[in-house]
Amino acid sequence: MVRTLDSVSRVGVVGAGTMGSGIAQVAATAGYDVVMRDVEQAYIDDGFDTIDDSLDRLVARDALNESDAERARERIVGTTDLADLAGCDLIVEAVVENMDIKQDVFAELDTLVDADVVLGTNTSTLSITRIAAATGTPGRVVGLHFMNPVPVMDGVEVVVGEQTGTGAVDLAHNFAAELDKETWEADDKPGFVTNRILMPWLNEGIRAFDEGVATKEDIDRGMRLGTNVPMGPLELADHVGLDVVLHASETLAEELGDRYRPAYLLRRKVDAGHLGKKSGQGFYEYD
Repeated sequence: MVRTLDSVSRVGVVGAGTMGSGIAQVAATAGYDVVMRDVEQAYIDDGFDTIDDSLDRLVARDALNESDAERARERIVGTTDLADLAGCDLIVEAVVENMDIKQDVFAELDTLVDADVVLGTNTSTLSITRIAAATGTPGRVVGLHFMNPVPVMDGVEVVVGEQTGTGAVDLAHNFAAELDKETWEADDKPGFVTNRILMPWLNEGIRAFDEGVATKEDIDRGMRLGTNVPMGPLELADHVGLDVVLHASETLAEELGDRYRPAYLLRRKVDAGHLGKKSGQGFYEYD
């Protein structure tokens, strides 16, 4: 048995990067106390800067009032010690997309927190079943794949591993609903729903640009107007991070074959350090 939503008041987030800080923010905004952990204080400081900027933007758009933003910020504490998550009622991991690192985190969490605490992973491509295998309690491990940017996007993908219990799945759906997110459920297959479909779309947009089918602006404009998506493939790749797109594509190519092979231009951009919006330059330039 695992805890139900009504017994969750303190949420632990492992990782203070783009995804981790976003998850911490939306959990705190929903009224949960949050412990956000990363391996270095500098990363935690960067995470808090990201949260502050995001809350300021929400206040400026009248999407959140200033007092609620201040209370949300006060609910989040940072730490470099994973043991400080021992008192949390739900943990969401959002570290780098590396199986060995994630398994190490989950193996340690498994010894730190009570056996009925659900352990969620924000992985976008890696096997929930393999991550859970690092623990002695795989039934409480579930995929909680938030979309980027977390405070803006409305969806969370709930991914069910081979041994994930129904209690963990139910808590994942219910917790996301408390954060005002809608959910969909996927089996533990490579890429789940979102990245299985998204990565080929992004790569084909990059290939179309590289092969001179159209300008990058017209490729993105054509996809926005022709398919009613909010962003075209090149601008979306820039927002996701070209290094993230490359890594996800490589992971899926290993599992599913050549149709997920990363576009050559994508790899060249990453090699040049042009990672998209976060680096100031990708397919477009950013302030």
